[in-house]
Amino acid sequence: MSDYIKDILLQVQSGNITIEDAEKLFTYENLNFAKVDHYRKARNGFPETVFAMGKTPEQVAMIMKSIYHHSHICLATRATDEHFAAVKNVLEDAIYHQIARCITVGKPSSEFNKYKVAVVAAGTSDIPVAEEAVVSLEVQGITPERIYDVGVAGLHRLLNNLACLQQMHAIIVIAGMDGALPSVIGGLVACPIIAVPTSIGYGSNFNGLSPLLSMLNSCASGVTVVNIDNGFGAAFAAGAICRSINKAT
Repeated sequence: MSDYIKDILLQVQSGNITIEDAEKLFTYENLNFAKVDHYRKARNGFPETVFAMGKTPEQVAMIMKSIYHHSHICLATRATDEHFAAVKNVLEDAIYHQIARCITVGKPSSEFNKYKVAVVAAGTSDIPVAEEAVVSLEVQGITPERIYDVGVAGLHRLLNNLACLQQMHAIIVIAGMDGALPSVIGGLVACPIIAVPTSIGYGSNFNGLSPLLSMLNSCASGVTVVNIDNGFGAAFAAGAICRSINKAT
């Protein structure tokens, strides 16, 4: 039995929650084309996020409306202008972050404002992925430090930000081309580093495969790697680190 299920059963046993409320923690809302997990925050610390790519604007709008009905915050990634128009039609407070291609609704909790996370991008071309990470951190209540265009081709640009980087609880490092930046930063700081390879580069970049392999082969300690262009995944991992620190203190 998982700790999550055991904890729910113990809460029922102690009378802290009703059987009906406990049942909700194991259920979902069926929209026919999607099964919306309203109690993911209770398990994972953040509500379900909508991956908009491949979904129709109407589907994204219905899912976000369903999530927002049960949560104070909602996020969709890889969204288009058409997705946003449909969401805005049902949730008038929705905001479109065009560079990040994200839609947000609601206000995050201020509980995690004290934690410091940097989003570091090697080049200006990596900024769309970096901004996806930024927005994904902000909805978790973390205000990140942006450090952009500090790739290894001009290392002095990075070193000028070293004092700031050494104060972070986690650092998201985003790079295409040779993907070397996470290894460099890994040798300079003590906090966890989450590396994000991007599909930016010439032909032998192989749409991000080359920097992905470089990052996986990093000789620097403390570097972990998410999938190509996955700014959201990196941000969620950084948020989980902050939530774990918060829980332990």
